[in-house]
Amino acid sequence: MKELSLDSIKIKYLGHAGFKISGKKIIYIDPYDIDETEKADYILITHSHYDHFSPEDVKKIRQESTVIISRSDVANKLEGDVKVVSQGDVLDLDDIKLTAVAAYNVDKEFHKRAFGVGFIVEIDGKRIYHAGDTDYIREMENKKEFGNIDVALLPIGGTYTMDAEQAAKAANTIKPKIAVPMHYGEIVGSKKDANKFKELVDKDIKVEILG
Repeated sequence: MKELSLDSIKIKYLGHAGFKISGKKIIYIDPYDIDETEKADYILITHSHYDHFSPEDVKKIRQESTVIISRSDVANKLEGDVKVVSQGDVLDLDDIKLTAVAAYNVDKEFHKRAFGVGFIVEIDGKRIYHAGDTDYIREMENKKEFGNIDVALLPIGGTYTMDAEQAAKAANTIKPKIAVPMHYGEIVGSKKDANKFKELVDKDIKVEILG
């Protein structure tokens, strides 16, 4: 998988919805079926579905000091330093700021409102948005919350999340500097969807296909 460099930050796509953010801290989001061994400072889990919350993969990258942040149904299955978040919660942690944002389906039953969250990670002066499993939702139009996003990681696979067209609408609404498609190639969606997403995103937004 490819890696995106953003000044002092590196964002590595781990496949499906998984990412590793390397800066002052090492942050993993939704690690699933990964080969990584570098230990995490923080592990963020958007929701409890198996392809986002994988206890086996958490064990690979967890150390004694690792903080895990997720919804209560994930936290209840873990021991150690685990923080529970709900939509709207803001955590000021060591060298990073974390905001839990809405993530849900509007025309499907897989991800009901409040089942999961997305995350906005502020690290080393950058704002990185991981959408989690979501459709296009009206919250994305809130410029106060979703403004000044440097990198938006958006699901495009359809079936359980936005498809490429809806994800492009999300990108064009949020207007990040860089948009990265995810949640394709493993369970649903393909590289063709990623290319379609790139075609539909406004030309002033850079699209990086990392998978």
